[in-house]
Amino acid sequence: MNLEYTAVIRQEEDCWVGWIEEVPGVNCQEDTCEALRETLAITLKEALAFNREDALAAAGTGYIEEAITVVVPSGGLHS
Repeated sequence: MNLEYTAVIRQEEDCWVGWIEEVPGVNCQEDTCEALRETLAITLKEALAFNREDALAAAGTGYIEEAITVVVPSGGLHS
């Protein structure tokens, strides 16, 4: 399964900073833009795995998992 997220990336003086719009707390800083992209991808994967484990632990027993599809209009959510 491939999911797509939006990275916001900018250069600040001697480093690159970035974060993932859709997942609060996923933010990183690196010396190069390429390194930042890689670190953001790793951090995002770890955050998603942690959030999933946390959600399932909170659910206890007797739950179902169900996929939900969200269609975002071109131009973003605020179009």
